[in-house]
Amino acid sequence: MLKAGPALKVTLYLNDDTGSEHGFLHMELLAFLEHRGIAGASAVRPYAGFGSHHRLHVAGGGDVRGEHLPIILSFIDDVDKVEALLPELLERVTDGLVEAHPTQILKSALGVSRVIV
Repeated sequence: MLKAGPALKVTLYLNDDTGSEHGFLHMELLAFLEHRGIAGASAVRPYAGFGSHHRLHVAGGGDVRGEHLPIILSFIDDVDKVEALLPELLERVTDGLVEAHPTQILKSALGVSRVIV
């Protein structure tokens, strides 16, 4: 669990169809982060987006616009842990953009799950 204090937030902007040695790049990166002990990571699929080529890609586009949809993968962890894995992470990213920002963890709570039926 993350402790309150300084941290780094890393965000990766990828294409959902970019491949890697073991499947899709975003799935390989999620597995890599889990294996390296990152506290948590999320992959989000936006409805639409465009990158450096300035071609709009839209979910359900039905043509080339429906290909190469964006995936945003992000994670936050303490500064030392993130800095230790960044060189290998950056080497694995063969297509996309990676950014990092300093942030401050105010609270990280792991409570009892309550499922309402």
